Amino acid sequence: MCGITGFVGKTKNKEQTLQKMLKRIEHRGPDAEGTYIDEYVALGHRRLSIIDLNTGSQPMFNEDETVSVVFNGEIYNFKDLKNELEKLGHVFKTTSDTEILVHGYEQWQEKLPSKLRGMFAFVIYDKKENKLFGSRDHFGIKPLYYYKLGDTFLFSSEIKSFLEHPNFKKQFNEQVLSEYLRFNYVPGNQTFFKNVYLLEPGHFFYYQNNELIINSYFELTFDEKKDDYDVLVNKIADTMKDSVKHHQISDVEVGSFLSSGIDSSYIVTLARPDKTYTVGYDMKKYNEIDYAKDLTDKLKISNKSKKISKEEYFSVIPKIMYHMDEPLADPAAVALYFVAELASKDVKVVLSGEGADEFFGGYNTYRKDVDLSFYNKIPFVIRHGIAKICQKLPEVKGLNFLVRRGLSLEESYIGVNTVFTEKGVKKILNDTSYFRKNQDITKDIFIKQQNESDINKMQAIDINLWLQKDIFQKADKMTMAHSLEGRVPFSDIEVFKLARTLPYDAKITKDNTKVALREAAHKVIPNESYKKKKLGFPVPLREWMRDDDIYNKIKKSFDMPICKQLFNTKRLNKMLDEHKKGKKDYYKKIWTVYCFLVWYNRYFIEEN
Repeated sequence: MCGITGFVGKTKNKEQTLQKMLKRIEHRGPDAEGTYIDEYVALGHRRLSIIDLNTGSQPMFNEDETVSVVFNGEIYNFKDLKNELEKLGHVFKTTSDTEILVHGYEQWQEKLPSKLRGMFAFVIYDKKENKLFGSRDHFGIKPLYYYKLGDTFLFSSEIKSFLEHPNFKKQFNEQVLSEYLRFNYVPGNQTFFKNVYLLEPGHFFYYQNNELIINSYFELTFDEKKDDYDVLVNKIADTMKDSVKHHQISDVEVGSFLSSGIDSSYIVTLARPDKTYTVGYDMKKYNEIDYAKDLTDKLKISNKSKKISKEEYFSVIPKIMYHMDEPLADPAAVALYFVAELASKDVKVVLSGEGADEFFGGYNTYRKDVDLSFYNKIPFVIRHGIAKICQKLPEVKGLNFLVRRGLSLEESYIGVNTVFTEKGVKKILNDTSYFRKNQDITKDIFIKQQNESDINKMQAIDINLWLQKDIFQKADKMTMAHSLEGRVPFSDIEVFKLARTLPYDAKITKDNTKVALREAAHKVIPNESYKKKKLGFPVPLREWMRDDDIYNKIKKSFDMPICKQLFNTKRLNKMLDEHKKGKKDYYKKIWTVYCFLVWYNRYFIEEN
């Protein structure tokens, strides 16, 4: 795991500029630094040494140094690809997975990314052609940002490194604010910085002669098969065992995060790492430490845990928003920050359970056909009429259900964890001129999945949006904040190739979610976590916001000039007061605005 950055374009003091950009992301790779600069390009790399500790430094070159690469991630099938390339005549100088990329580019060009099994973001410099080639893994586990304005082109693992480039114009992108308020992150490839974009998963780019060309190499598709259930469960068991084995490839020790649910429990049971890590809180319903300890005791492996206090939690919010680059209103990001800090004291690599819910059907929102069968019996035309009427009424508890169930999936579903409604956004923002309807944001995904079942459509939305822009972003940024590599065996391309074939009843039944996965896990997990609903390091924010100290902290943030400029502060304060008094549950909405304000303060007020 590493950090990469670089640029093309006329720049004074290239070496000094590159050093400053690398300094911004040194937390991603404290073990070593490497640079390459010529008249066309500047490439920089910060290294966290995981594989080939002695000869794996970057930038890495081919034999005649006409092709070089900076790379962040791990390629788990690098040994197989190396054998294939050696048979084709390529000569390797290291045992690093990185060298696969330079020789693979020489051999396969833009077909290279589709051959890779792993998590990756890399940029290759073709010196003969004065051309950059960059790519990102299938699902977006590793980030790759770029900035293009005039003849300046920048790229990096994190946006913050762009702040050090003299040609970078830091501008707040208000256009994405309304989308953030609905999703709790920014969907798509835009960011909160103008002209800064996130290369989408499964895509590659060429940059040459000031022209940027982006294409996809991977399309998310489903292919349901009616395998015998027991055969299917065994396939999942074999595939997960293989994935965990590949994700343990390392020249340093590999530990694991552990919550109380099936996902991390399954991974820990398969991997049997010597060390596992858990965080919790004093409130019992938010504390997973005892459940985690029960599993590790049975497996006879160690578990280190930490209880996070309210004061600790809120004290690190500004630091977290800095590391995230953009506001992210997922409370679990803070818990992830602390569990990563705990693990980083012992190991450089940890396994984690991201992707299981999206691939195997783990969210309760996917249960609509079994949970709401009674209401679905009402003809759609009647439900649709009820929904249209309810959309015009004031927001009260229960109305949202009638709206959702009276609209088509394409009209109603934007993801598993939404915050403000379209109507709510328009009420809370002072300027709605940049407002885009939900359907405008999700329509391209639905078009590609138009012939799929509803559950597959929902999974496609969540894999393309929620998994990429929330789950993977916080996993990458919070682990890297502590120079820790996080690996995600469920989000492996070989796992998805199997998961995409699962029929509905292997995902959802009237009794549970992730049905076939739970059955596969049941074969090996020695306690009851295989059937327990995943909590994912839950946080007692709802309760904390009713305490005077937190209430006053948030209320003070609503007095910021930027808050008054962008938001209806009268409405915000009313929501905060009603939440404190227990009249309404507004914690998610309040938290979404608060995280944005903390982020804005860090990047546009404190940052000169």
